[in-house]
Amino acid sequence: MSTRLLVTGGAGFIGSNFVHRWCELYPDDHVVVLDALTYAGNIANLASFVGQENFRFVQGNICDRELVDKLLEEENINIVAHFAAESHVDRSIMGPGAFVQTNVVGTFTLLEAFRQHWEANSKNGDFRFLHVSTDEVYGSLGTDDPAFSETTPYAPNSPYSASKAGSDHLVRAYYHTYGMPTIITNCSNNYGPYHFPEKLIPLMCINTLIGKALPVYGDGKNVRDWLYVGDHCSALDVVIHRGLPGETYNIGGNNEVKNIHLVEMLCELMDELAPDLPVRPAKKLITFVKDRPGHDRRYAIDATKIKTQLGWTPSIKVEQGLRLTVEWYLNHRDWWEVLLSEEYKAYYRENYR
Repeated sequence: MSTRLLVTGGAGFIGSNFVHRWCELYPDDHVVVLDALTYAGNIANLASFVGQENFRFVQGNICDRELVDKLLEEENINIVAHFAAESHVDRSIMGPGAFVQTNVVGTFTLLEAFRQHWEANSKNGDFRFLHVSTDEVYGSLGTDDPAFSETTPYAPNSPYSASKAGSDHLVRAYYHTYGMPTIITNCSNNYGPYHFPEKLIPLMCINTLIGKALPVYGDGKNVRDWLYVGDHCSALDVVIHRGLPGETYNIGGNNEVKNIHLVEMLCELMDELAPDLPVRPAKKLITFVKDRPGHDRRYAIDATKIKTQLGWTPSIKVEQGLRLTVEWYLNHRDWWEVLLSEEYKAYYRENYR
């Protein structure tokens, strides 16, 4: 059976990078993107594919069961890659309801629709439901704690991570209860092209370019494992083709960096690569702000399982990935300038007041 792929949230950051990779590597496959085009979804991310024979974009919500049923049947989908999610911790603190609706109810809706579709196709062995999740479901690590593995107990600390944990549990249950061929991946912090400017790295890049303060929470010593989005998408490709149903795979970048050090690295790259910065050196813009409520101290991923069982390892170190990312934002000013809407500015003022 040829691959007919439904990508939910495919106009968002990770989803659109995944679509780029899949369409370029597997041009004969049929790809359908379902995206609600909320504030972080951007059809411009997929502009090069719109109108192509093997690509279809549908604007719609994963909570719309009738629409999901229709797409699965009409397009004869055999693989779902589920990226659609509310994903920003700060926004989940300000308004958690949307996170429960999209991440929990939306995932449940997809699972039920896919189960019915899979059963109607005699439980075809070529079917897969890939659920893309986050390392934040595991909670926070101390300085000397071992990295998160697939057996680390869940301990989410924000409405965002709690809603993702709930969706993970549902996906796992559908495998164990119905035998549905689900796979879960939990990744560390992604960065790279097409990243909406509310997240740390694009926020720092854009604020530096427009001469605005670089807000750093608390003491800036929170640690994250940074995964270049291209590496993440290559791992998901491997998981879809070689991963085992019912399994969970952690995907990490092996790049633990304190937030303040990451911001300083970005400032140095901006000083080097952007000759017309409004403020130079860019480090002058660093401003420490009140810490985020319940801010997890450290995340780290143990990606031994995906390495030993599927042969995947990340290829981009953080120094290289940050340079690629800064260069992308420098060369795509037309992409990010239109995203700085009044709604975004109002959110920014509220969050960093």
